[in-house]
Amino acid sequence: MTNFETLQHIIKGRRSSKPALMNGKKIDNSIIQQLLELADWAPTHGHTEPWRFVVYSGDTVQQFCNDHAELYKANTPEGKFLTANYEKLKHQGDNLSHIILVYMKRGNNPKIPALEEMSAVACAVENFLLGASTLNIAVLWGSGGMTHHPAMKNYLGLAEEDIMMGLLYLGYTDEPVKEGKRIVPLEEKIIWK
Repeated sequence: MTNFETLQHIIKGRRSSKPALMNGKKIDNSIIQQLLELADWAPTHGHTEPWRFVVYSGDTVQQFCNDHAELYKANTPEGKFLTANYEKLKHQGDNLSHIILVYMKRGNNPKIPALEEMSAVACAVENFLLGASTLNIAVLWGSGGMTHHPAMKNYLGLAEEDIMMGLLYLGYTDEPVKEGKRIVPLEEKIIWK
């Protein structure tokens, strides 16, 4: 298999796995470190390297889930609060190994648009996801709960211009990998001139 064919196989084989489908088996922190090193090689305009990761492992996974649920409870109007959402956030980590919060740390170069910085973070996450896929690590890049609420930024002590990009839920799963599909044909996404 050529390098290109190997890369094709990795990219086309990557799938997201919901936390509820994970089996509780733990990932060694050294493997997470290696995946974060892959993430660190994302393209970045002006060498700003805006990706930041907050890693929860061991007992801190459940602590974060409890905190996330309490953020939801404290910041949701009474009429919109759903006990089911609260419980889901509280138990999101029950079968996980790690949760990684991903955010964009805004640089001080105003010539670089925030959109480019967010794109760089997304590239870093994709590097992480592809690496995890090669190690049969199940991951979901989620943005539910309080991810984009100002309360989460306050929880993490982020600056006003920083942007939460999502949460990576990691573990292992016994579920078979589902075959991928694309809904819109590639021909409809490309204009050749």
